[in-house]
Amino acid sequence: MKLNTFKGGIHPPYQKDSTAHKVTEEAPLPQKVVIPLVQHVGAPNEPLVAVGDKVEEGQKIGESEAFISAPVHASLSGTVMAIEERTNFAGRAVSSVVIESESGQPDKWKEKRDVSTLEAEEIPRLAKEAGLVGLGGAAFPTHVKLSPPSDKPIDTVILNGCECEPFLTCDHRLLLEKPEEVIAGLELMMRAVKASKGILGVEANKMDAIDMLEGLVSSRDGIEVVPLEVKYPQGNEKMLIEAVTGRRVPPGKLPSEVGALVQNIGTTVALYEAAAFGKPVIERVVTVTGPGLKEPKNLVVKVGTSIDELIECCGGFAGSPGKVIMGGPMTGFAQQDLSAVVVKGTSGVVVLSSESVEEEMERECVGCDKCVDACPMFLMPNMIVKYTKRAQYDKADFYGARDCFECGCCSFVCPSRIPHVAYVRIAKAEIAAAKKK
Repeated sequence: MKLNTFKGGIHPPYQKDSTAHKVTEEAPLPQKVVIPLVQHVGAPNEPLVAVGDKVEEGQKIGESEAFISAPVHASLSGTVMAIEERTNFAGRAVSSVVIESESGQPDKWKEKRDVSTLEAEEIPRLAKEAGLVGLGGAAFPTHVKLSPPSDKPIDTVILNGCECEPFLTCDHRLLLEKPEEVIAGLELMMRAVKASKGILGVEANKMDAIDMLEGLVSSRDGIEVVPLEVKYPQGNEKMLIEAVTGRRVPPGKLPSEVGALVQNIGTTVALYEAAAFGKPVIERVVTVTGPGLKEPKNLVVKVGTSIDELIECCGGFAGSPGKVIMGGPMTGFAQQDLSAVVVKGTSGVVVLSSESVEEEMERECVGCDKCVDACPMFLMPNMIVKYTKRAQYDKADFYGARDCFECGCCSFVCPSRIPHVAYVRIAKAEIAAAKKK
């Protein structure tokens, strides 16, 4: 079988076996949830509730009038106990709504609607009302993606079934457990942007999903499954577009520039559920895994559930934990406080054991250029780091700091253990601050 791919990238140990074949379970209902009012790229939301209010599961509790934004909803029924600043998974203080659960949660989202009757312009509206964002981690509002500029027509919608990040298997399980919903969501997206072609790009370490999907789409016009080489970071939209279509998105441009739209598998299922049942994004599948856990699992988790509750649901730590990461090990955020909560873009929680964490000191660059060879964006990470260390952010910008999507390939291959992504994040922040002056 010929496998498509892109130029560059790396092959880290994928370590998915502990959860790839485990059926998704429902996590226990938390006694309280903390719902950050900002879980997306774009304008922040304002609260629509007050302390003491009773709220229903799925009720909108935060919203902004800005186009690039996404509302948030109560993930369970209960009482608003506080609206206060809470530290999120990235270490930022975010205004959040704290809801205490009540007994006797409603059994909702059962009444099904015929989605075949939806007009194209209704679909982005439904996505916005549901608070739908990119559930792969980018958290960009989906309704914006489904409303491309009139001068940038979309002919191809691509579903990202790569899940190339090590350890994570939540999208793999969705492909196996909800394949019809995945395809129905893809068809909704194609209708919304008037695309004639739909592609499911799936890496070859998920052959069970590929075989199932190929059988389901064989009778559907305009939809195909494209098996892909197993390589990181193939799930990035620019890499994926190149792998399945051969088109290359120019630096600084969006996929619409080449007539493509890319969406995550979880996002696609959530769009279908919003259209068919009116269900907003109040829960998602999260892979909770790693050698530091007793019983790794794929879990359906209410948004606002704390990390420590998920760890407890998986039997607790296996020995002494070395690091807890929100997200995957390549792009996720190490956690100091396990009270941080699951948000819409949380695809995984990875617990590394103390034995599996190697603490190595950063050393001077040896000029090997391995980071340049590995970079899928054809940047020079070594030069970005060099000028960031010198606080010459204009030069870091010249070498493409803002084009970096922080995949971590450079840090992975670096013999000097330089944390390139950390320097890129510093450069981006300083460049943005300078532009505001």
